[in-house]
Amino acid sequence: MEAILTDCVQNSLRHFMFKNAIFFCERLCAEFPSEVNLQLLAASYLQNNQAYSAYHILKGMQTSQSRYLFAISCFQMDLLNEAETTLCPSNEPGGEIPNGAAGHYLLGLIYRYTDRKRSAIHHFRLALSIDPLLWSAYEELCILGAAEEATVVFGEAAALCIEKQYFYHGLASPNLHVASEGCNLVSSWNFSSEDVSRRQLKNTQVNSLRDIPSNHHGAAISASQPHNGGPSNISLYNTPSPVASQLSGVVPPPLCRNAQPNGSNLNTVNADGSPKSVVNSLVQAPRRKFVDEGKLQKISGRLFSDSGPRRSTRLAGDAGVNTNANTTGVAGNGTSSSKYLGAKLSSVALRTVTVRNSQYWANDNIEEGIRAEIFDDIRANLASANSSSSPGDVRSLDQDEPTVPVGGVVTSRSKVSSGVSEVLGLLKTLGEGYRLSCLYRCQDALNTFLTLPLRHYNTSWVLSQVGKAHFELVDYLEADRVFSLSLRVSPYSLEGMDIYSTVLYHLKEDMKLSYLARELISTDRLAPQSWCAMGNCYSLQKDHKTALKNFQRSVQLNTRFAYAHTLCGHEYVALEDFENGIKSYQDALQIDSRHYNAWYGLGMIFLRQEKFEFSEHHFRTAFLINPRSSVILSYLGTALHALKRSEDAIKIMDCAIFSDRKNPLPMYQKANILMSLEKFDEALEVLQELKEYAPRESSVYALMGKIYKRQNMHEKAMLHFGIALDLKPSATDVATIKAAIEKLHVPDELED
Repeated sequence: MEAILTDCVQNSLRHFMFKNAIFFCERLCAEFPSEVNLQLLAASYLQNNQAYSAYHILKGMQTSQSRYLFAISCFQMDLLNEAETTLCPSNEPGGEIPNGAAGHYLLGLIYRYTDRKRSAIHHFRLALSIDPLLWSAYEELCILGAAEEATVVFGEAAALCIEKQYFYHGLASPNLHVASEGCNLVSSWNFSSEDVSRRQLKNTQVNSLRDIPSNHHGAAISASQPHNGGPSNISLYNTPSPVASQLSGVVPPPLCRNAQPNGSNLNTVNADGSPKSVVNSLVQAPRRKFVDEGKLQKISGRLFSDSGPRRSTRLAGDAGVNTNANTTGVAGNGTSSSKYLGAKLSSVALRTVTVRNSQYWANDNIEEGIRAEIFDDIRANLASANSSSSPGDVRSLDQDEPTVPVGGVVTSRSKVSSGVSEVLGLLKTLGEGYRLSCLYRCQDALNTFLTLPLRHYNTSWVLSQVGKAHFELVDYLEADRVFSLSLRVSPYSLEGMDIYSTVLYHLKEDMKLSYLARELISTDRLAPQSWCAMGNCYSLQKDHKTALKNFQRSVQLNTRFAYAHTLCGHEYVALEDFENGIKSYQDALQIDSRHYNAWYGLGMIFLRQEKFEFSEHHFRTAFLINPRSSVILSYLGTALHALKRSEDAIKIMDCAIFSDRKNPLPMYQKANILMSLEKFDEALEVLQELKEYAPRESSVYALMGKIYKRQNMHEKAMLHFGIALDLKPSATDVATIKAAIEKLHVPDELED
């Protein structure tokens, strides 16, 4: 009976029927009460977004698996102190962290959100040393500004660590066979760890709906919504969505056991504490058998071939036509070259010998003809594999070279080494690009991402990183183009859409911004990015109160979303509610101390309040984080000028101008400073140059009019004041210019 109930629970979890799993798991625990069965019940509740239920079930349990699951429940309920105590009991200061790399990663997140940066960095590095393929730990190090170069992290030491894990576990179970499709979901919870073979542990289906993600905003780990009205903390990239749930399983399983960007095995809570756990997990579609077991064995020797994936000649030609210098996924007419992405699916099918239930092709934007071409390539590859493989190949593989199990398939050790090298080579490029992006070396990051193969460049994550880099470079038009491509490639992905909405806000594209907000809300109304886009839409219409409500909704959905707090601060400033604005910016910095936008926002508030020392401190802190921002440099120079440090201010303005000559702000501010120092000729030279970059900027002509007035050149002053009025400035500027015209012949001494 116990085996039948356990199998029923596993089957329900495998098919995402969580309520059914909870029902039968309760029957299992009632009939056969044990801690292992209670762990299975807690895991079922966690996957059903009921962390509070798992919390009460696991409270007081002391085994490694129970402690790890309990810590996850606490984290999702924002009980960080209790989660830390569970992972690191005070009575066991030198005790082992449960669940290896995943345990250290979770502890690192806890330290990060309790403002203990050094401890967080230490545990993230420990997690990477145990499992070099725990990408999320490297992401967190990049966000904290403490990541080493990717070539070091994913170098030879990482390769040796991964190979050692595979070879050790492979030799421990020499009589392994190709795994069947109906493998257990959580076998380690139903049998003792000694009885669980390595084959079962390696071939478990990944079905966890919950993860502990990290992102460029500092948001992490989704939390359930308590029924008692407790605080909600829904994950930034992981909130439930009909579209996301249907299309989230599109990425094939990786070559290495620990490299699981799409999912984590529920076996991650092994009693032996081995580094099998991968905390980040998304939904993976159930596997469908594509060939019989005999064919699987024939193909197994080809899974790690070094040759490049095939694609049809026509698809390759189309991809070549649609390639340009910067973002190779956009054709000349603006259409997406997503066909190139699909062309690579043939090699994916060859490696996994499965088809993802056609969920990847649920996107209406991909034509039926492209689907047919892709599956033609799949069939051609499989036919080629079958024709070139023979039983003798498998026998010679078994006889001549040691074999190890990888992803449910027995393969040679040389193929494993080759696969590990390929995966780490890819992570070196992705990791270095992300590290440079987090250090705001945006042009270097763009150059790094351009070295990726086209099939990886044209993915939502990479395109969103490229779009963010262009956004930081104040190249809004290019950022708009890249984010648009990202939406066409992955219309169900919300990665970077909060930044995209800000790009459209700066471009004043109200129609596109309104359409984007509506699309995001219809895709996932429980995602904080959706409400950020909606808030930006209202802010562009000067409806700051409604915009603030939308940003506050985003914060409610994910309290660890730093950018949403910053946007709330901007709206409070627009409403001249400086007290709440300061609080919002401080909340953002508590989540991510390197979120320079919040430091900049605080500097602007103190500048407007004429607290120039505080303003200079906050602008300088923002500058230390992002030293390439001409906007931050401009306002830092303004604060220095207000502190009567004009020479330092001019040097800062020169740096800002050199950083971005297209930005008119530092040139205008430099002219202002020079005018205050009575260096009128130098100021006019700067303004004459500025007119070339901003020929229709009324404030430039108004400032030139003031300088000519100070030089008693009244005719030229009147001419430039008139031009400034003709350019239709704001109502405030109109009043200022008219007042200057009225006092044109009044001496400066009397005017002061």
